[in-house]
Formats: sequence, C-alpha cells, structure tokens
Amino acid sequence: MSNVNRPILSIVGGTGDFGSGLARSWSRAGYSVILGSRSIDRAQETVSLLKSEGFANVSGDTNAVAAAKSDIVVVAVPFSNYEASLAEIKDPAKGKIVVTAVVPLVPPKVSVVHLPSAGSAALIAQSLLDPSSRVVGAFHNVGSQKLHAGGKADCDVLVFSDDADARNQVITLADAVSNRGVDGGVLANSTAAEALTSVLIAINRKYKVKGAGISISGLT
Repeated sequence: MSNVNRPILSIVGGTGDFGSGLARSWSRAGYSVILGSRSIDRAQETVSLLKSEGFANVSGDTNAVAAAKSDIVVVAVPFSNYEASLAEIKDPAKGKIVVTAVVPLVPPKVSVVHLPSAGSAALIAQSLLDPSSRVVGAFHNVGSQKLHAGGKADCDVLVFSDDADARNQVITLADAVSNRGVDGGVLANSTAAEALTSVLIAINRKYKVKGAGISISGLT
C-alpha cells in the first residue's frame, strides 16, 4: 500500500484519453498512479506531460509491469484490444482487484448497443483472468472530458462485483473522482451499465452535448 493506506493504482491503457483522465483525477485526489501501455515510450511520454502539469505522483511502464507494481489494476482499453490486454496482465494481476471500465462498443455504430456473447466485458474478464483476481466493473458511463475538466466528474458511478469487499474499495475510488460511487450489485449486472454507454452516446449526439452521465435519485 502507498502512503496514508491508499492503494497504488495502475491503469492498463493509461495513455488513452479515458485512462489518462482517470490518472489525472486519482492523482489529484492523492493516489499514486502507474500508467500502463503496450509501449513503454508512450507511457513515459504521457507521464512527462502529466508531470509538466503538476501531477507528481504518476509513473509509467508496460501494462504487465504496471499491473505487477500496483495494488488495484484498472483496465481502460478499447474493446478491440481487450482480450490481448487481459492476457498481458493475467499473471501480475493474480490475487488483486481488477477493475474493468471497458465497454463493448462496435465502431462505427457506437450509439447502438452491442453486447458480447459472454454478456458483458466484465464477465469476459472474469472468465479470462486467474480465478484469484477479483473482478469489478465500474466507470463505464463517465465521459473522458469530465475527467479532464478538473474537479470531480458531475455524475454517479455504478460499481459491480461478486466480491462485496472489492466492490466497496472501488466505490471509494469512484467517490474520489465523481459525485459518488453506487453499489450496483453483482458482476452480471454490469451488462446494464455497459449497454447504457451507447445510449449516452446517442443522447450526446441528439442533444449536442458532451459527456451526458447518470445520477441515481432517492439515495440519502
């Protein structure tokens, strides 16, 4: 664990728009973040940019090494690279919480829901990673522009897992970057949040807005 008992976080796909947005938000909240990439040079380039903007507690490495050095692994890659990325981190992620923010979007029709035969990207991770990894689905409906804007993203984050403790730890991570994390139940329920991303993209286009999100009413 890092200082003040905060877990060290790695982001597989941390050089992308969404992954680097999460890195900014968690770094701002005081977490140490390792940006993972298939290319260590690209990881270091993104780290240099973030450090130049004042984000001191970030570093970069390959996806596998980043996962090995962290306590919690976050996967934020395009769906087309998903299974290959899971294979990269299978061994270093053993026994760790693995958070998948991946959505099964199928270009060019990303505003149309396409669910994989497994049911969801989160369930794919559960089937391909080592059984000791505790898979959590979260952050599917947070627009990257909200994360890059500074401050917390103005939306709620649904969190799913079959492991209640893992779910609670990721809710804490969601609280750090958004209005709040909300317990969405078991991992199979992640299908709903993954599908909702395409709906939100359609809303963005229809109403000419950026980063439409969700807010759960009725909670105290």
